[in-house]
Amino acid sequence: MHIAIAGNIGAGKTTLTRLLAKHYKWSTHFEDAEDNPYLNDFYEDMQRWSFNLQIYFLNSRLNQIMEIRGSNKTVIQDRTIYEDAYIFAPNLHAMGLMTTRDYDNYMELFNTMMNFIKPPELLIYLRATIPTLVRQIQKRGREYEESIRLDYLKRLNERYEAWISTYETGNLLIIDVDNINFFDNSEDLGTVITKIDGEIHGLF
Repeated sequence: MHIAIAGNIGAGKTTLTRLLAKHYKWSTHFEDAEDNPYLNDFYEDMQRWSFNLQIYFLNSRLNQIMEIRGSNKTVIQDRTIYEDAYIFAPNLHAMGLMTTRDYDNYMELFNTMMNFIKPPELLIYLRATIPTLVRQIQKRGREYEESIRLDYLKRLNERYEAWISTYETGNLLIIDVDNINFFDNSEDLGTVITKIDGEIHGLF
């Protein structure tokens, strides 16, 4: 089974992925942020490196899905291929940081990929307001995230909400991160696990 966690930068995807993997004994696939050869360059010059970065993520995510589907284990994935195509790439294009030619090329490649992959059995969306995202980004202190602007996060949030409101590809569970602290509170984590149990049992 393929479980995936979606959410804006700082929503808590990686933390929840680790906690759920530990609880359920699931295998994990994390976003390849630390080893990404384009990420630092992208935050320094978004216009120059946006297409390269998005192609890298798209390829990385496709490889993850192929590994997950080729495995006989239940795997939980930190961030999805859909977020690359429906959130980040169109946002960069709308901000004038990716040319229309590059964006059209990117989306054509993504749409071709969609003919060959299955969606996750369960998508968990971590919904968070901008103050929560900023607080959690500052808390983890990644150097390349220090220059992220509030308007950038806000644009991403708006696109996440638009995408999730029309998501019909598979089962969806929304967790409101503003009102639940699975990071530090075991009772809150238990609440999340109970909700996931309900979704998983409904799959069979």
